[in-house]
Amino acid sequence: MPPGSKSITNRALIFAALCPQPIMLTEALFSEDSQLVVEALRQLGLTVEANAPRRRIGVSGQAHAFPSERVELFVGLAGTAARFLTALCAAAPRGIYSIDGTARMRKRPMKGVIDALRALGADIRCLGAEGHLPIEIHAHGLRGGEVEIDAQESSQFLSALLMVAPLAAAPITVRAVGGVRLPFVQLTARMMVQFGQPPVQQLAPDHFRMAAPQRYELDGGSYAIEPDASAGSYLLALPLVTGGELSLAGLTPPDVSLQGDIRFIDVLREAGVLIQPTARGLSARWERGSARRGVTGDFSKFSDTFLTLAAIAPLLPGPTKITGIAHTRRQETDRVAGAAAELLRLGQHVVETEDTLEIHPRPLTPDVQIETYGDHRFAMSFAILGCHDLLGNGRSWLTIKDPGCCAKTFPAFFDLLARLHAGSH
Repeated sequence: MPPGSKSITNRALIFAALCPQPIMLTEALFSEDSQLVVEALRQLGLTVEANAPRRRIGVSGQAHAFPSERVELFVGLAGTAARFLTALCAAAPRGIYSIDGTARMRKRPMKGVIDALRALGADIRCLGAEGHLPIEIHAHGLRGGEVEIDAQESSQFLSALLMVAPLAAAPITVRAVGGVRLPFVQLTARMMVQFGQPPVQQLAPDHFRMAAPQRYELDGGSYAIEPDASAGSYLLALPLVTGGELSLAGLTPPDVSLQGDIRFIDVLREAGVLIQPTARGLSARWERGSARRGVTGDFSKFSDTFLTLAAIAPLLPGPTKITGIAHTRRQETDRVAGAAAELLRLGQHVVETEDTLEIHPRPLTPDVQIETYGDHRFAMSFAILGCHDLLGNGRSWLTIKDPGCCAKTFPAFFDLLARLHAGSH
């Protein structure tokens, strides 16, 4: 089973902090990103008890949250932590909160969520470059009303605003200017309902209304985290690289899953993988000798998976064209430029534009070290390509630099790959 979803775990932690009663999260993700949110909630006065072996996180002590003294929060390179905690602290009834991250996080965009929160009455001061971390928040709650948000650079801006809207003094109506990628916004809205909120009213594709003030509450006090569909993308692609069949427990089809990234299974099917639901999850199968095919796809709605396809594109006859990925240039690294550089290192012909990658397969160059740029998705995607028996003798031909960067979302990834290799037949 893949680890718990980062997107769901970090949202559930915020929602749990806003409930009046103790909340237990089960099947939670234990990684650098989720631990940053856990530690931030502790700094904000909550009691958070984490049991990694059992994958359980308990959140309690909500009545003691948001102390009046100054609090310093560190978000590392975690975009969800940075955006969600900024909104949470801005909506707090009191306190002064400073939020900072790594040097790379200071370059990642924050302006959309900062501007929208300011329009709702938040006192947010940028201590360096305007629209970026570090920031200082002098909290006194949000007033509600109508607001516009520019969420083109990250849908997390809009999700963060939706999550804290029920804390405002009056209902909030928000319009996303310039467009927004909806799958993660829809994930946020569905989870809000699970945590006791009335449904977010979607007045138009880019126009939302949230009731306020409204209390968060979770019936039963326990919430199960879905396995991470983004992490599942690497494993579901493995049969296409190695042949054979693999089953993943816990993953559900798109009509059931909360996560938009599960749509990557449609891409794998187009590439030649047979993917079917099972009683416990999903299975992926590819028979050696069966046809593989290059794929053309718009990844704007599930862009965290585009590197998985880019990395295995050298094995797919015919060109593969990936579109809708311009915004990924401003994530942990410039993922479009990085993917092009590593594929070129592997001997591929690559056509790169601001929003696309087109990969024309060439014979793979062996004995290559893949640069990961400190980005977990590079390490995992190209590791799957490395499972291809290029030399025909089972020997390694590709090296991943800094595999430890997988700790951000999937700390046990390479251990799991090793176990799958040892257990294969």
